[in-house]
Amino acid sequence: MRLFIITIVTLTLSACTTIPEEIQGTFQDVSPARVEPGVFGADVRWGGVILSSRNSGDGTCFEVLSRSLDKYLRPEMEDSTLGRFIACKPGFHDPLVFTKGREITVTGSISAIETRKVDDFDYRYPVLAIDDLVLWQKRKVVMRYRGYSDPYYGAWGWRGGYWGGWGGYPYYRHPFPAYHSGYAEPVATLPDPAIVEPRE
Repeated sequence: MRLFIITIVTLTLSACTTIPEEIQGTFQDVSPARVEPGVFGADVRWGGVILSSRNSGDGTCFEVLSRSLDKYLRPEMEDSTLGRFIACKPGFHDPLVFTKGREITVTGSISAIETRKVDDFDYRYPVLAIDDLVLWQKRKVVMRYRGYSDPYYGAWGWRGGYWGGWGGYPYYRHPFPAYHSGYAEPVATLPDPAIVEPRE
């Protein structure tokens, strides 16, 4: 029964998540952490978590903490990173929508390297001129409860006021306590993209 439920949930989540056509395709395998001038102009597909966004007179630039992409081309939920990058797109993008912590996937060409301070460290950010941008909906987190019993309870069994597995009467005259416990774990679902912005 548990396997059946897990299968249904998996199929449901898969059906609720699509890959936007705008970010499909083949791109060069260049990591944000390994950009050098020799790869300027390369077309790449990167994704990650927005750290900040800034609007200027000709567009918006996002500072992004990059992440690996899953099979839906959405950033993975992980503690590791492939480096930081800056992604810029013409037009106004409201910072209350494209806010810190939101996940994006972008395609575009590497145009430059910009040095900015991260605390006291001079960090070299690759700059991406965005062709297509996907802002993903916030993940919906549900709690899945898993219950279990202490292994001694199932292994030895309760026998008329004493625990037979412990030698039986008179070697163990008092009931041995059985513990029932459990834990809850968060499970993040993957909704469809919130905003898909194709190239202009």
